[in-house]
Amino acid sequence: MAMVRLLPAFKDYLWGGTKLKENYNKKSDLDIVAESWELSTHKDGQSIVDSGEDQGMLFGDYLQKLGKEALGTKGAAFENFPILIKFIDAKGNLSIQVHPNNEYAMRVEKEYGKTEMWYILDAEEGASLYYGTNKEITKEEFRERIENNTLLDVLKSVPVHKGDVFFIEAGTIHAIGEGIVICEIQQNSNTTYRVYDFGRVGADGKPRELHIDKAIDVSNLTPLESDFKPCGEVKTYDGYQVAMMASCDYFTTYIYEVKSECSVKVDEESFASFVIVDGEGTIESDDTMLSIRKGDSIFATAGTGSVRVKGNCRFILSRV
Repeated sequence: MAMVRLLPAFKDYLWGGTKLKENYNKKSDLDIVAESWELSTHKDGQSIVDSGEDQGMLFGDYLQKLGKEALGTKGAAFENFPILIKFIDAKGNLSIQVHPNNEYAMRVEKEYGKTEMWYILDAEEGASLYYGTNKEITKEEFRERIENNTLLDVLKSVPVHKGDVFFIEAGTIHAIGEGIVICEIQQNSNTTYRVYDFGRVGADGKPRELHIDKAIDVSNLTPLESDFKPCGEVKTYDGYQVAMMASCDYFTTYIYEVKSECSVKVDEESFASFVIVDGEGTIESDDTMLSIRKGDSIFATAGTGSVRVKGNCRFILSRV
């Protein structure tokens, strides 16, 4: 089967910064790069194939050309390509927001819901984010606090450190805080319900839209517990270490730390995404070899077989 490098779609949301261009080798004419959509078939921003005979093709068109078997038996079970992977640079606070689950999103928005996970790539000293509520509240109190600007008082603020892992199940109220860079693995959805935006205005000078009624419909208002670490133990092998970070019905993710070389089997069950978050080296399959460096995104179709990563690097492996 096939393995290709991808180029991202870029977003210049008002809270973004320049770290993705400065530290992750992203090339864009945008002054601000808030997000780079590394693995995406979404209509709001598709990745582009950047190697091989299909170089320049939109990622969605590339997958359509290859056919469903490229996604694997688990990947092909979804109506649409199941995941979307981003880098996010939060120079400012993101809005307080929540995402719906599949049932609600398909019924109301006609697209997938959004369960996601964050791997913290970098965090300035003192950085924090919001993760659920700090006590159980009712829907009535939730609405009142949105309306009287006291919502932050009942949200759980969590200090953030490089290497932390946050699993954000659909329905979890959350917000990335300023000074944080993350890699986000999520369902293939762009549905976000904004409930509080720190009084900001958009490029048109008007307050950005809030989605209070929908947010009240879908939010989990019971506190959540997590140690914000990978969910699997760190396993050490000759030349590398690996740990599972998160697993759900939509994606499973691993963090690999490579000192010399590792091999990943990409079987017939699922495609694989390799996102390089530090270092450099090469990645090769039986018929393809690509150089890799921090910020690169590589896609391998199901059935690619043994994929070998050589060098000194850290990467996130994602599959269904």
